[in-house]
Amino acid sequence: MKTEKKVKPIIYQMLPRLFANYNPAPEVDGSLETNGSGKLNSISPTILKNIRELGATHVWYTGVLEHATASDFTRYGIPRHNTHIVKGKAGSPYAITDYYDIAPELAVDVPHRMEEFEKLVARTHRAGLKVIIDFVPNHVGREYHSDAAPSGVEDLGQGDNKEMFFSPANNFYYITRQQFSPNEVDLGSGADAYIEFPARASGDDCFTAFPGKYNWYDTVKLNYGYDYGDGSRHYDPVPSTWLKMLHILRFWAAKGVDGFRCDMAHMVPVDFWRWAIPQVKEINPDIIFIAELYDVGIYRQYIYTAGFDYLYDKVNLYDTLRAIETSNHSAATLTSCWQTVDGIGDHMLNFLENHDEQRFASEQYATDPWRVVPSLVVSAMLGTGPFMIYAGQELGEPAADAEGYSGKDGRTTIFDYWSIPTLRLWLNRGKCDGPINEDNMRLRAMYGRILGLCNSEKAISEGKMFDLMYVNYDNPSFNPHRHFAFIRSHEDEYIVILVNFSDTEAHVAVNIPDHAFEYLGMPRGHAEAVDLLSGQTSLKTLSDITPFTTHIPPHGAVMWKFNKDSVKPM
Repeated sequence: MKTEKKVKPIIYQMLPRLFANYNPAPEVDGSLETNGSGKLNSISPTILKNIRELGATHVWYTGVLEHATASDFTRYGIPRHNTHIVKGKAGSPYAITDYYDIAPELAVDVPHRMEEFEKLVARTHRAGLKVIIDFVPNHVGREYHSDAAPSGVEDLGQGDNKEMFFSPANNFYYITRQQFSPNEVDLGSGADAYIEFPARASGDDCFTAFPGKYNWYDTVKLNYGYDYGDGSRHYDPVPSTWLKMLHILRFWAAKGVDGFRCDMAHMVPVDFWRWAIPQVKEINPDIIFIAELYDVGIYRQYIYTAGFDYLYDKVNLYDTLRAIETSNHSAATLTSCWQTVDGIGDHMLNFLENHDEQRFASEQYATDPWRVVPSLVVSAMLGTGPFMIYAGQELGEPAADAEGYSGKDGRTTIFDYWSIPTLRLWLNRGKCDGPINEDNMRLRAMYGRILGLCNSEKAISEGKMFDLMYVNYDNPSFNPHRHFAFIRSHEDEYIVILVNFSDTEAHVAVNIPDHAFEYLGMPRGHAEAVDLLSGQTSLKTLSDITPFTTHIPPHGAVMWKFNKDSVKPM
């Protein structure tokens, strides 16, 4: 019986508001009218085809739900948000104001914005890609109100007892008898003022009426039945917030969404996830749940108890790779990364960029986008779990702009109406043939090569991994602080992978221990191998006595593949 090939998810993250904005000269802190916004309708079959050809299997459409913004859509019957509690002109996509609606600026025909989203889902599926959207369970925008919810759905906060800091029946936490007054934040005056009484706790677990300007003062913390006053849990009967959030998840699952990236999942009780995820999977057993969390100590709890399919591995692998690149940390520390998640590695989602992190090519990170190769190979290929790429990363986007609310910080803004320079040129209004320089195109081809191998090679998508570092620490030709080596295998296919984080080329003779041959079932002998990155072929010696020799370019990698039948006795 033929077994189904395991797919390693390759997720392409994009903010449609930025991705499909073709304004060549956006103004700093510009309005929607001045700078424009990308549209869902602009994400065409041609664009999706190119994303698929890059190696992606999923697209994460970030920021598609209606959220707080300074823009005025009252002509469409959408209440205007108070600009004093909106971060930037566009607002944070994580200050949701209606869980059942699509952000109006993403629509060509605003009254039919949901239909435009549904058509995007259908287009994405026809392109052979799956759809991921945000689920933001921990907090909402301060002026949350759903006017798009199905009939009979009670709004968040409706019926709350505002005289109590905590009640199991409440959706929010209230700072009783105090008015919301964040420090160093102008809430306006007169008819224009934002007034909230009593104040509610802010989304970053700030249980005071006086959050600072760096707190998440534009959001309100949701109450899942946990009393932060005395640490008690009130989960039986099922809290109102649980029921409302499950309804939201099932609403989007019914629209054909294939997965949820769950924002700050560790700030929501494990008990809720354990209760909700199986019920959503009753609609679609293949739907995936991705947890954004930043505590290695709770990784296993959120997989085995909460039921998540995948977790961000930010504080483990991402932070280690960044330290190797920017702080001269040793490449040998990568061994501890896979050891930390040993047994759950296939649940780890790795990345080098996302909307929260600085661009790899930014001056705050690596500056040169071509230095990415060793980090990319390790991040994408050390485990069988998903890998995520952020739109523009494949073109070396440096995030060199100071867009407005977001200053020149090496990140692509999520708060401003803006366009992404490298993407704007490449997309060429949806033709994907733009006048971008040859170096950017070669970089994109390199990304496509590496990401494509993640699923074309079973050794990468579902095979075993053997770390070669422990037998090479005292190897005179191998620098364990700048080089990293491991083997991936599946059945009778093997790939010896070596990366070089240094500025100089390396000629290494790598030791392969007897245990590797036993564990992987790898034969000894001479093999005609091909480097999957360069296409070069070479006769390689496979032995626990004679080292495996290869050249590695500066800031480069090699992936020598051979199969069992090609190995000839010595």
